[in-house]
Amino acid sequence: MTDYVSASGKKSGVTAYEIGKDFIKVEFNNSKIYTYRSSNNNKIMIEEMKSLALASEGLSTYIARNKLFLNFS
Repeated sequence: MTDYVSASGKKSGVTAYEIGKDFIKVEFNNSKIYTYRSSNNNKIMIEEMKSLALASEGLSTYIARNKLFLNFS
């Protein structure tokens, strides 16, 4: 997994991530790891999460705001 350090310097709820073709794994500061997978309903959201992770900006906030719409395991 790749360490996630917020570009703004603010403390983030996300500590690491791993990007795959149709998923993103996210490790939170409580050490829990969730895998978010693309489906017909949320493909755009997963791609947005990947972009936010690569930019080190806003991933934790995005997940918190959209958690009802994201599929995870």
